[in-house]
Amino acid sequence: MAGNVIDLAAKRCTPCEEGTPSLGDEEVGRLLAGVPGWEHADGSIARRFEFKNWCQTMAFVNAVAWVAHCENHHPNLEVSYRSCRVRYTTHAIGGLSENDFICAAKVNALIP
Repeated sequence: MAGNVIDLAAKRCTPCEEGTPSLGDEEVGRLLAGVPGWEHADGSIARRFEFKNWCQTMAFVNAVAWVAHCENHHPNLEVSYRSCRVRYTTHAIGGLSENDFICAAKVNALIP
C-alpha cells in the first residue's frame, strides 16, 4: 500500500478531456487503498483532518490551497476551528478521476 501512496504523490494531474469517463468502482477501490484515511461516497472522496488550534488548521488549509494551485485541481473544503474536511471530485467528468487520488495523496503527505 505504501508504494501506491508514493506513486500517486509523485504523479501530476492532467486535464480531463471532454468525454473522459469517470473511474469505475474497481479502479476507485484500487486507488483508494493508496490514500489512507480517505472515504468514497457519492462520486467523491473525502477525509477529515483534526488539529490542535485555529492556526494549525489554517496553515493546513493554505498548504492544501498551494497543492490545488500547483495541480490545477481544486477540492471542496469545510473548515472549522480545529478541523478541515477535504473532498475531491472531478466536476468536468461528473465523478472521480485519477487526479482526485493524486491530490489526496499529496494532501496526506502534508501531515507527518
